[in-house]
Amino acid sequence: LGCLYTASSSFLDSVSPSDREGNGSTQSSHRLLAYSDALISIIATVMILPVAHTKVEDNESVQLLLTTKIAVYLMTFLIVTVAWAAHIRLFQVIVRIDDCLALLNLACMMLITFLPYTFSLMATFPNNILGILLFCGCVMVIGIIQSVIVLYAFSRPFLLNEPIQISENQTVYKHHLLKVIMRVPIMCFFASVFSFIFFQLSYVLLAIVIFLPYISQGLKWCRSKAMGPVEESPDSVMFYTYLPNEPLSKERVEAFSDGVYAIVATLLILDICEDNVPDPSVVEKQYGGSLVAALQDFGPEYLAYFGSFATVGLLWFVHHSLFLHVTKATRFMGLLNTFSLAFVGGLPLAYQLTHEFQPNSQNELEAIQISCVIIFFAGIFQLCIWVVALYNERETLHPYVRYGGREHAFMLAKLALYPCVALGTFFLTCILSKFSAPIFHLMEITVPFAFLVLRLLVRVGLALIRLIFYPATANRNVIVEEEVSQASVPFNALIT
Repeated sequence: LGCLYTASSSFLDSVSPSDREGNGSTQSSHRLLAYSDALISIIATVMILPVAHTKVEDNESVQLLLTTKIAVYLMTFLIVTVAWAAHIRLFQVIVRIDDCLALLNLACMMLITFLPYTFSLMATFPNNILGILLFCGCVMVIGIIQSVIVLYAFSRPFLLNEPIQISENQTVYKHHLLKVIMRVPIMCFFASVFSFIFFQLSYVLLAIVIFLPYISQGLKWCRSKAMGPVEESPDSVMFYTYLPNEPLSKERVEAFSDGVYAIVATLLILDICEDNVPDPSVVEKQYGGSLVAALQDFGPEYLAYFGSFATVGLLWFVHHSLFLHVTKATRFMGLLNTFSLAFVGGLPLAYQLTHEFQPNSQNELEAIQISCVIIFFAGIFQLCIWVVALYNERETLHPYVRYGGREHAFMLAKLALYPCVALGTFFLTCILSKFSAPIFHLMEITVPFAFLVLRLLVRVGLALIRLIFYPATANRNVIVEEEVSQASVPFNALIT
């Protein structure tokens, strides 16, 4: 017993006072953040279902009917992901949680999941102020809850990350966080007030709420150009700076993206299970009890499903390959990733449209062109992430995929494949409109095979380029030496 007492005393002496005070009733925030990411990704993705299940009559234009709904979906997706990004940045400051913080986070998640409904009311009844009031009320309460989380966490410093724990300016950090968090609720308060006077102005203020960080940063830039740069202490710009290169949690960006891709892939089969299982009485009467004959009528639906699933899976594969080479995710890269995921979330709509209309009809052509546009933008924003990462390649990319690296050309080919194929398919359907459906399905089927031989195609293409432009460098060792020397050239120097 004496030895046990001595050992326990020495252990307690080695533990810091903050750890003895707080860690007994606290835990890591990893599981709470994983739950929050999963919840927000589901909410953001299922919003496409009302758009995908829109019934279009033969005499209606698909483009005219769906343009407004797609715009509402994209705006709502953006609002939800803005709330998710704010959640990321808040829990980069708070690294541990207790029961009180967990319950406050659940209350915040409940209101975030209610935002799509309030925005749907705004889109369906644009002249009624109730939707605006509900939306603004939810955002204001979310801001209040986040402020309470900040105050609670700073009252217990052992919940914060280590640099803030040891800092002597915790009050500066706390006031900076509260000032940034309360900007959006204050803007929503003014929007709700103006809804009683001139409700059109309320929509303008709500749009400002979404882009407020970038508007604020733009105003700071204009002020610095007009009045000269304002010196700020390092404490005031350590986090929540709204700068494009401000780091985001790469792990949470990947987790949220994986959630969106997984849910989109799962939503595709729901329509198959719901609409493509024939009624037993119909099979007995119309097909003489032959289930095989009954299922043959659903052939185009099965083809569209497998093609759409392959598209979702390969876009995830490209996204996975991209972030496998990324060492640090920035705020601007997160914004581009959000836009890409918004269009990935529209792929169930693309699946629904490609088999819903009569062959060779105008609606079928418009539906396939909308699908090409969705796939194009889902891929082009991934390519934009790569370009932004290359611009700051020394900070954001592994050396072997930087400009001139051995994997650079292969990664570029991966990212450019879907945008190029989708754009080519779009123009082909414009020229050969009678064959739009076969062209689109052929694209969905051939792209997976293109990925299988992509590395070989890249090597052949690079060999041809060297043969055409550098015919004298036939010696392979010379070529390797040139590649190694080019690998040291930064992307910024190339742009210059």
